[in-house]
Amino acid sequence: MHLHTNSTPDKITHVSGKEYLFFSGFSYLGLHAHPQYKEALRNGIDLYGTVFVSSRIANLRLDLYEELDDTLAEMLRQPAAASFSSGYLASQAAIQYAATKGELCYSPTTHPSLRLGKVILPNLSWEEWTTQTIEKINAWPDNTFVIVADGVNPLTSTINDFSWLSEINKEVMVVIDDSHGFGVLGTDGGGIIHSLPSHPPLRYLLSASLAKAFSIQGGVVSGRLEDVIAIKKMPAFTAGTSLMPASAWAFLQSRTLFRHQRKIMHQRIAEFSALTAGMAQLHNPSLLPIFVLNAGIEKVLENKGIIISSFGYPNPDSPPVNRIVITALHQTPQLQTLHLQLQRAFSSKQTD
Repeated sequence: MHLHTNSTPDKITHVSGKEYLFFSGFSYLGLHAHPQYKEALRNGIDLYGTVFVSSRIANLRLDLYEELDDTLAEMLRQPAAASFSSGYLASQAAIQYAATKGELCYSPTTHPSLRLGKVILPNLSWEEWTTQTIEKINAWPDNTFVIVADGVNPLTSTINDFSWLSEINKEVMVVIDDSHGFGVLGTDGGGIIHSLPSHPPLRYLLSASLAKAFSIQGGVVSGRLEDVIAIKKMPAFTAGTSLMPASAWAFLQSRTLFRHQRKIMHQRIAEFSALTAGMAQLHNPSLLPIFVLNAGIEKVLENKGIIISSFGYPNPDSPPVNRIVITALHQTPQLQTLHLQLQRAFSSKQTD
């Protein structure tokens, strides 16, 4: 059963006049509700309006987008970047381009945004898949391959291990969707790039949503200059509307705020991890903002005024995945309330 609200949640939401604590969604840095970020967005609207009324390849271009692309490339530690109006569009542009560079080798949990056509993902563990992929690529010297994977698996709250890439002995493109890592992982929020091996045969192409951490509707593809130049000639870029210029402006004005909010987010994650240290039903080995809940108590929590993430994913008819999402918006009292209700719910479930 779906719940409906008339406002965007922050750390609370309202459904049918009742207030709930909200531990779902994303906006990991809590920026969508931050007064300073909203003020930056309002200023951006005053400066640029709601849309730039021309395409990225038209004869009149907006310098703001070039500044955004350069900043994103710097943050992602890549030579170049291209911004898009959504993370899904960015990932589709990346995979459409990558498909021209070799056979696509999908990981078992690849996000739908990186899938091209009707893809059947391998029914293997991550470890089994990596072993087979290394053997396959190294055994075919005359074939070209593209590795496709996610940086973070938000369903299991794990950071995927890419250290095995250093065992590949031929040039290969590696396409990674880092929507749940960019803005969160690393000391500066650069994402999965911090844990990727620097190995000469590897040619990285990274895509990410800007909504998950940075609370703006947009996406990015970053990588080698020649790859980004080629992607900027594709219809996904040339025929797509640019992200709202006010959002680009707000993003560029807010890097100090990003650092501040990331620090708070990690403090809240650590605090909740300490509160729930003895709860085997919660899973978060990498200290991500996502705590996987291995128990069907979402309705019990809802009855106590707490909404967690619980829905079928990646398809509406998939089995529901239950998760608790901690953001920079949450404060100690809300974390303590959630902890108390989890204790009671788990205790009640054990006695049933």
